[in-house]
Amino acid sequence: MTPGLEHAHPSSNRRHRVVVVGSSFAGLTAALEVHRRLGDAAEITVIDPRDRFTFIPSLIWVPFGGRQADDIQFELAPMYGKKGIRFVNTAATQIDGTGRVVHTADGQEHPYDRLVIATGPRLAFERIPGLGPHGGHTQSVCTMEHAVAAKVAWERFLERPGPIVVGTAQGGSCFGASYEFLLNAQHALRKAGIADKVPVTFVSSEPFLGHFGLGGVGDSEQRVQGMFDKLGIRGIANASIDAVEDGAMHLAGGETLEFAYSMIVPPFAGVAAVMESEGLANPAGFIPITDEYRHAAFPEIFAAGVDVAIAPKTATLVPTGVPKTGYMSEHMAKIAAENIAADLQGGEHHRVPLDDLGAVCILDGGDTGMIIKTDKVLGDAEHTHIMSGPQAHWAKIAFEKVFISARKHGRLVL
Repeated sequence: MTPGLEHAHPSSNRRHRVVVVGSSFAGLTAALEVHRRLGDAAEITVIDPRDRFTFIPSLIWVPFGGRQADDIQFELAPMYGKKGIRFVNTAATQIDGTGRVVHTADGQEHPYDRLVIATGPRLAFERIPGLGPHGGHTQSVCTMEHAVAAKVAWERFLERPGPIVVGTAQGGSCFGASYEFLLNAQHALRKAGIADKVPVTFVSSEPFLGHFGLGGVGDSEQRVQGMFDKLGIRGIANASIDAVEDGAMHLAGGETLEFAYSMIVPPFAGVAAVMESEGLANPAGFIPITDEYRHAAFPEIFAAGVDVAIAPKTATLVPTGVPKTGYMSEHMAKIAAENIAADLQGGEHHRVPLDDLGAVCILDGGDTGMIIKTDKVLGDAEHTHIMSGPQAHWAKIAFEKVFISARKHGRLVL
């Protein structure tokens, strides 16, 4: 029995109440996995202000016309409805870990026996003056709305091309998206016949190119540097952005990069509902968890995905977050769901230290890319593999199609 849970079991005369806050990779997986394990014994409620699931890895194709919104989104309510899962299309505003209640923006209260927090991050553009699409001067591909705005900006850019700056800001943890956007932008420039006229610069908080927030995977540093050399891309590691003005990015150390187009992944922070809930988050707004993906202070609360606190493998000169890929997020969610089922119906609990999580990442480059696999993203990996070439592009397309089709019908086939 997990400490603190001796008297936490709900009364046997009603269904177990399981609430999931968030419905992206981690939240959707957690809800479906709890349903698979507990069936009608659980009353599952999913809370999310977004009414659609977005396959986030494909957002990097939207600015270049490779995908439209309907290609990579589907409505959540019909899918959940077929499973008998209640979907509440509003935002969580506060979580009362002592009273076991989630408060939502519509004034409702949602009591729970077990809770999974899978909100994802808040995009902290405000930390860098002039960053972001909301009153700033850079684009983003972190949401569908941002990707569509980035497409409009790209079409304007093609009318008056100039230097491009792409990257991930200090405090960010999503490096794959910036690398993919960079390579797809370069591919689009070649298709437009202007690649030799547009200087491209990549800026990143990583201590070296190909670090990915993981300390590197295999020979990733050499592979990324070789790709940049071949494509004529200038890479700046240990980059910290002081401020952005219209057409100019100021780096710590004094260098200014001029640009006609820029896409920068912003710093990540915890969402307000988590940060403003007493005792739930660390100072950065992320949720500390045990190796059961359970909150240490509130054992009825679990967390999975980008909102989980993961310390970097080693300290870096510039703050560099640890990525939580969709693969990692789903793995966390399945472990959390398994332990929820063990809490409520008995059975063995599953423990996986964060250091032992594996990862599979496909970096698409338009007509090439890299497939990266490691058995431990933060620990001492025994098995790592990197494959470069056009197969990465086709692998990502295949994964997108299979994943969306499965989840749209409420299936956990991957």
